[in-house]
Amino acid sequence: MREESRLTVVGIGADGWAGLSPAARAAVLRADVVLGAERQLSTLPEGVRTQRWASPLLPGLDRILAEQTGRVCVLASGDPLLSGIATTLRDRGHAIEVLPAVSSATLARARLGWSFEETEVVTVVGRSVHRVARVLAPGRKVLVLGGGAAELRELLTARGYGDSALTALENLGADTERIVDGWRHDPGPLTVFALRCQGPGLPLTGLPDEAFEHDGQLTKRDLRASALARLAPAPGELLWDVGAGAGSVGIEWCRAHPLNRAIAIERDPARAERVQRNANTLGVPDLRVVTGPAPDALAGLPRPDAVFVGGGLTVPGVLERCVETGARVVAHGVTLESEQLLAAAYAKHGGQLQRISVEHAKPLGGFTGWTPSRAVTQWSWK
Repeated sequence: MREESRLTVVGIGADGWAGLSPAARAAVLRADVVLGAERQLSTLPEGVRTQRWASPLLPGLDRILAEQTGRVCVLASGDPLLSGIATTLRDRGHAIEVLPAVSSATLARARLGWSFEETEVVTVVGRSVHRVARVLAPGRKVLVLGGGAAELRELLTARGYGDSALTALENLGADTERIVDGWRHDPGPLTVFALRCQGPGLPLTGLPDEAFEHDGQLTKRDLRASALARLAPAPGELLWDVGAGAGSVGIEWCRAHPLNRAIAIERDPARAERVQRNANTLGVPDLRVVTGPAPDALAGLPRPDAVFVGGGLTVPGVLERCVETGARVVAHGVTLESEQLLAAAYAKHGGQLQRISVEHAKPLGGFTGWTPSRAVTQWSWK
């Protein structure tokens, strides 16, 4: 049995108090204080003690809650666990009871006739609009929560999706509800954008090398695929991409599942900036970039589930520090010195050691010949 909490989070729609269920109304009326945004609090009946959230909200959130006594009710838009404050409160350790309303995503799908199974929902509430780029694919149906029309249009055009149908669903569930063309109108802040994608296809993983901006320091497609197969990403796991170069391994790790996280460690500031640009372009802007040399730059980072070492292998202490994490480790070496280090790691720890050679067919005079790439030694261990 769940213990009763003094903190109740009530989902409220654009229709305000009128749209609340009997249980939600009872939670509001019995609360000693109701916290929420001004537009939400203004719909409540007289006699309810209210307090408006401070702006910005997050820095003072715990303090505000600590100051309250008795029963506390928090108002949230729609489903409080869908890009809502209930998730924030839960993650901060607060015990909560949640009474959801119909979410804006559900209302949008109902207006459009889109099923749950065929619809991708991406939130950019308090996040980068670049997150939308990860889900772009021909024919896909996408709902975007939060963000503005102008920045979304700019992203779609830049990614080759300017011919997509873009619908803006404003104030869903309210008397002022409006559904308009998102390319031609600039709707208000309470808007869900619906996207029917039309543009070039791009796989989640196995990206072509041309998809990345780079200066030659890039784990290329075939080697990247081999590394990721052994890194074995699972939903919600964290990767360290050490010596990230262009960031290709960390970016594909994050693209494999929306809950995946990665930290790219790159000593060269110009390359570190390039990693972030690539992450934005390819739809994983939440990838964290740490600028500095390993192993010093690894200090204080959260423990990873997997580590890829693509550069800096010969720097003393780098490989040892990665192995000490207990995570799955994949390391690539292209020089005799780095190969010797990997052979020693294999002798000490076991795992798998292999050399990978890739040759590509290219014109040779009037014929076609094989052009070999530099062989790479790969050590993988778990």
